[in-house]
Amino acid sequence: MMKTKVRHGIWAAGLLLALAGCGKEAETKAGAPARSVNAQTLLVQAGQVPEYYAAPANLVAVESVPVASRIMGYIRAIDVVEGQTVKAGQRLFTVDPTDARSQADQAAAALADAKANYERYAALYKEEAVSRQHYEKMKLAYDQARAAAEGAGNQLRYAVVTSPIAGVVTQKLGNAGSLATPGQAVVVVENPARLQVQTQVGEEVLRRIKPGTAVPVEVDGLADPVEARVAQVSPAADPVSRTFLVKLDIPAKPAGAAQGLKSGLFARALFPLGERGALLLPKSAVLERAGIQGAFVVDAQGIAHFRMLRIGAEYGGQVEVQAGLSAGERVAVSGLDQLESGDNVAGIGHSPAR
Repeated sequence: MMKTKVRHGIWAAGLLLALAGCGKEAETKAGAPARSVNAQTLLVQAGQVPEYYAAPANLVAVESVPVASRIMGYIRAIDVVEGQTVKAGQRLFTVDPTDARSQADQAAAALADAKANYERYAALYKEEAVSRQHYEKMKLAYDQARAAAEGAGNQLRYAVVTSPIAGVVTQKLGNAGSLATPGQAVVVVENPARLQVQTQVGEEVLRRIKPGTAVPVEVDGLADPVEARVAQVSPAADPVSRTFLVKLDIPAKPAGAAQGLKSGLFARALFPLGERGALLLPKSAVLERAGIQGAFVVDAQGIAHFRMLRIGAEYGGQVEVQAGLSAGERVAVSGLDQLESGDNVAGIGHSPAR
């Protein structure tokens, strides 16, 4: 609030200086006949513009996979770097398989013993030299040893870790020589082709949206908003902020953008709230003089005065005037390159009121 007051104060001070300058210019011309300049004028009237709730948001990848080792061991090598494109099944890193190989060897030896015992008891049972109970016991020990050997063999294969999806390596969280632990990510791979905007909104905004609702999104680095669509709305509010998580699908490469969007970028989701009244001027009517944005206001006597304006958002070739102009005033919209404060506007016609 304090920053807003300071900005308004600076703007007001600038307006006074601009008006003072215009007054001095008029005084200088007082002794000389006023120039007559042909210019078309427009009667300023209030209109309606869309009103939005701007919610801070982040771009995230829909498919983002933290890849961890399934066995414990020291990382022997990491075969990728951040920013590298990888295919599904491509090797990401290798864990030293020494411990896994030792366990596999022990399991294989135990399986060999269990198999020999099982085959011997199977032959004896066939000859009715041992009871069925002893035979079943040996068979169970063999089945357990075989399962253990298969598990140990799988553990050995887990020493080479591959990418579960095609995408881009966005994070490398480990290094060669560090200890890999099951469940602790070493590399993060994400699919850059599917992005979402995630943000939190209150109940007032939530009532106005549903899956499929179009929402303009401003993304840092892009001149124009990108249209996203509501994909998912959380059914429950966050217990602390009392807001709801909203996910919006957004094109990975918007039309007209030089390059694709990336996850992690900051954005603002503009949720529509309806319309509000505003003063609008054609963008072409706004010009800059001595570093000040403004327009030529034509008074009842047809005299042009350059007036400083505070300009807001643009709406299809028109801009919102937030301060410096009132409805019912008339503004020059042509011949601006020839106009000076104090000139007499000999109108070539008036644009219709808007």
